[in-house]
Amino acid sequence: MAAIPRTLCTALVKETTVAEKWRNWARQQACVPARVERPADEEQLSAAIKRAAREGLRVRAVGSGHSFTDTCLTDGVMIDQTGMQRVLGVDRATGLVRVEAGVKLHRLTAELHQHGLALENQGDIDTQSLAGALATATHGTGERFRNLSANVVGCRLVTATGDVVEIDEARDPDAWRAARVSVGALGVISSYTLRCVPAFRIHRIDEVRPATEVLVDLDRLVAEHDHFEVMALPHTDKVLTYASQRTDRPAAPPGRLAAWWNDDLLSNAGLGAACHFGRLFPGAVPRVARALTGVIGRYEQLNDSHRVYAHKRRVRFTEMEYAIPRVHAVEALERVRALIVARWIPVLFPIEVRFTAPDDAFLSTAYGRDTAYIAVHQVVRAEYEPFFRAVEAIMDEYEGRPHWGKRHFQSAATLAARYPAWQDFQAVRARLDPHGLFTNDYVARVLGAPAGREA
Repeated sequence: MAAIPRTLCTALVKETTVAEKWRNWARQQACVPARVERPADEEQLSAAIKRAAREGLRVRAVGSGHSFTDTCLTDGVMIDQTGMQRVLGVDRATGLVRVEAGVKLHRLTAELHQHGLALENQGDIDTQSLAGALATATHGTGERFRNLSANVVGCRLVTATGDVVEIDEARDPDAWRAARVSVGALGVISSYTLRCVPAFRIHRIDEVRPATEVLVDLDRLVAEHDHFEVMALPHTDKVLTYASQRTDRPAAPPGRLAAWWNDDLLSNAGLGAACHFGRLFPGAVPRVARALTGVIGRYEQLNDSHRVYAHKRRVRFTEMEYAIPRVHAVEALERVRALIVARWIPVLFPIEVRFTAPDDAFLSTAYGRDTAYIAVHQVVRAEYEPFFRAVEAIMDEYEGRPHWGKRHFQSAATLAARYPAWQDFQAVRARLDPHGLFTNDYVARVLGAPAGREA
């Protein structure tokens, strides 16, 4: 079969991208953009932004839709970077990799592995686009490791004029610290240069333990493991821990039956069925929680890092996550656990607790402090807002910073004091997008109106 010429492909795409309805992964955020643009390279991306600016339409970029907030919504032009997923250059000697911003994390990590490289750290969802993960300060866990954006060496940013600006620490240190976590408010990034590390394997052990035993010894456990995560199981006195060590031992993945039981049956089908049962019969939730805990067994993996970090997520949910000073982790977690019991909140998703080192991106949730992240979830179609608001009130007492892509009820007025470099970011924003071409309702709400235009 003859290949369709690229110019014709582009024309066909444009014809079918008018008045499309877009929804996020959780199916709880939706919009109908005036137009969806799907550039295949930086040149097409620049042209799309120039068109939008001429027409007076605002612009928002979208990746995989894994943000739970309205951060991607627009009635203007939506930029879908799915067509920009190429790895553009790999230097194995330095570990520097240049890659298009739309690449999905699972595709990037698989290709890095072929070159003997890996991301230094990673979160537990790898279907996100790289740009979306970086723009919202997405992270993994491990007290010696920073979030994903900390390993951005440089990027190419398409501004409101359609011009391309090369950003790195040497050329423009303030723009570099702003662009690494930007919530999409500075422009659309076409490519990143990342600092990667030699490929490695992870030995991870998952097991249920008494909450008091783990929490009283949490600092030691976090320090002793390269990556340590706590999943507190609501309505029980147990936690599920993920304890990981880096290793050069040969891979020894779990058997098919063990993987099916843990990854498919328990973590997806079983959890989903339990959550929806609890949504319909909230009085049964504590008994369901105890039953679920009783069937979770010890699960062990030893495999390439990207195969261990990421989990399959088939149960649709919505999520709130707060970054707080690590010193308050146990106290804050205990307060959330007590809240669930005291208010009889019918939630079965675990409360997730992770840890990272500080970094210096202006809007990073870990800016300038050792950080613990506490995340709560609720299955879709279940009521979440009263629960999330109550958790947020607790996190406010610790100067909590919400994950930019997850549910929260903050505004620029409440957030500005929590970020020491807030004004530094705003100065870069005023310089790169003074009239707010890349501002939507969410950006205006959490970052404020742009310098030269009312939101």
